Amino acid sequence: MVPPTHPRKPADGTDAGPRTGPRLEQIGDMTGLRLDATAVKVLAHPLRSRLLSALRLGGPATATDLATRLDTNSGATSYHLRKLESVGLVADTGEGEGKRRLWKAATEFHTWEPSDFADDEDAETALNWLTRDYLRHFGEQFGRWLDVEGSWPTEWRDAAGMGDSFVVATAEQLEALKAEIDEVILKYRRVGQGNPNARRLAIYTASYPLDLDRAPRGKDQK
Repeated sequence: MVPPTHPRKPADGTDAGPRTGPRLEQIGDMTGLRLDATAVKVLAHPLRSRLLSALRLGGPATATDLATRLDTNSGATSYHLRKLESVGLVADTGEGEGKRRLWKAATEFHTWEPSDFADDEDAETALNWLTRDYLRHFGEQFGRWLDVEGSWPTEWRDAAGMGDSFVVATAEQLEALKAEIDEVILKYRRVGQGNPNARRLAIYTASYPLDLDRAPRGKDQK
């Protein structure tokens, strides 16, 4: 499962401008980390992104437990957990010692804006890899649902699934659309909590231009 991400502006809708390091941000009742160039370079690694995902979805775990879950060795997981810790993405709970140290996700999501890395070619390359990795992982996870959906009740098969549409909008209007979608997701985030018939669900959002050969001029272009 891909860790929760919110590649958009802060919850108050403002652009924070240049940044010198990762910082915490709030979306509703969730606390997240706005990635800086160092953090995105650290996270752009196949095992590290999976470690973060496992901790966010499964809760605190040891390097040994994570190694078993991700089919690797505890030495590798310990090393990469420390790398994630160095940029504020995971934290040591203070419980356990050595390979039995208990690790947790430091925040509930991470966020970014592509413009954060416009002057850093290495960070842009890392972000491109990370985004494509999330795309690959979505295909894997959704494919697993398709493999088993026939065994689920019909009401769940009707409710789950995917769809697509298109709109005609400016970049500013697209930002407004994403903000509205975020508000709806936040409204339903815990609506089923305590209901024995409720299940955790992955909600993905994506948008991209259809007319790829008609790039408009940006605000920074003369």
